Amino acid sequence: MAMARPIFRIFDYEKAKAFYIDWLGFTIDWENKPDNSPIYLQISLDGIVIHLTEHHGDCSPGARIHITNFSSLATYHEKLLAKNYKFNRPSLDKASWSPNAICMEAIDPFGNRLTFTEEI
Repeated sequence: MAMARPIFRIFDYEKAKAFYIDWLGFTIDWENKPDNSPIYLQISLDGIVIHLTEHHGDCSPGARIHITNFSSLATYHEKLLAKNYKFNRPSLDKASWSPNAICMEAIDPFGNRLTFTEEI
């Protein structure tokens, strides 16, 4: 089975960890951190897999992914707000494209957007 893995451009490893690992709850699956070179890593959460890169030519900042069928989005949203991450306080909204869906958008420190969606 073929799979696609989004790649997000990052500029600061510690800020990326604070956002993706500490706040959103992703896990670092592996890292490539050669001495004095840009970092490249893979993170995951409940089947969502994202690559993060400091490499200049890999991609542009400001990308977006749409994460569908996210389970228990309202509970996840409450958990994120309880962590009191000062740089992002996403809202939980009805999806404009479906009367039976809710969504939440989180924007990382580099302008990349993750839109989580759950059918209700």
